Amino acid sequence: MNVKIKERGLFILGLVICFAVAGLSVLLENLIPGGLLGASIIALFMGTIINSFFHPAWMKPALKFTSKKILKVAIVLLGASLSINTIMSVGKMTFFVMIFTFAVCFGGGFFIRKIFGLNWKLSNLISAGTGICGGSAVAAIAPVIDADDKDIAFAMSSTFLFDMVMIALYPIMGKALGMSDIAYGIWAGTSVNDTASVVASGYAFSEVAGDFATMVKLTRTIAIIPTVLVFAYIGTRMKQKELKESGQGQKVNLVKIIPWFIGGFLLLAILNSVGAIPVAACGIIKGTSKFLMVAALAAIGLGTSILDFKKAGLRPMLYGITIDTLVTLTALGVIWCMNLM
Repeated sequence: MNVKIKERGLFILGLVICFAVAGLSVLLENLIPGGLLGASIIALFMGTIINSFFHPAWMKPALKFTSKKILKVAIVLLGASLSINTIMSVGKMTFFVMIFTFAVCFGGGFFIRKIFGLNWKLSNLISAGTGICGGSAVAAIAPVIDADDKDIAFAMSSTFLFDMVMIALYPIMGKALGMSDIAYGIWAGTSVNDTASVVASGYAFSEVAGDFATMVKLTRTIAIIPTVLVFAYIGTRMKQKELKESGQGQKVNLVKIIPWFIGGFLLLAILNSVGAIPVAACGIIKGTSKFLMVAALAAIGLGTSILDFKKAGLRPMLYGITIDTLVTLTALGVIWCMNLM
């Protein structure tokens, strides 16, 4: 009995540490001007640094619970930030741009990853973060492909580095190209990764561009649903193949491969679209989702060592930069072809 009480106490202490790192990260995010650094990436790196000096074995259960279970709850609550009405209105203008950028991320990424020698899980996490919505997409896809926490950390870091550069360069390039507010909003909204970075780069150009870039970014988020379902199916088929090779048979059940948290995500999106969620409650849900995701990334950081980054080398970063650059150029090219400049 005493052993169980002790384990439970250590588990709770581990959760407290994860949420304390998350709280400190949110505080630091608010202190940094211009939204240049999001709480998620701060929590990830802060956790990694702490892990270099403090990584007791008793924290592992709490880290696993927070990085897996809490993360899924955060994804469900993320659905409250979506509105089908916004998606329909903005989606008409940005649909083709997104189609081409997704093709570059996942189609081009399939071949480019071989050049850098990356495994398919890590490369697709980076591609999802680049093509859809940064950390949220990485977090949503990771559970259905059984990605390692290290791969999640590498994918997050890759998209973060590119975003930091683009926040400064996008407004300069947009003005040099003589882009309109709408054209720039589409460009930033479809090719910059994280929401905070989209907001920062959008409003650095103009208020109208910032508003439109934010709406485009939220529209991109809905792509999480089909993308997760596709990867859930791929993951199930791969497991089926492994079982078949070991002499065990298993059929793919299309119902079972649908992750429960994506169902919850879609339900909240629908409820928000029909006005069933009060505006005040919606804001609270969005804030809770963000904080829980920050806590999950803090847990991932607390379970990742700086040595892991050294072992991975520059390949994940170079792959991410390559995909990001191709997406930036592709989005710009499609916008020009559609005469939206």
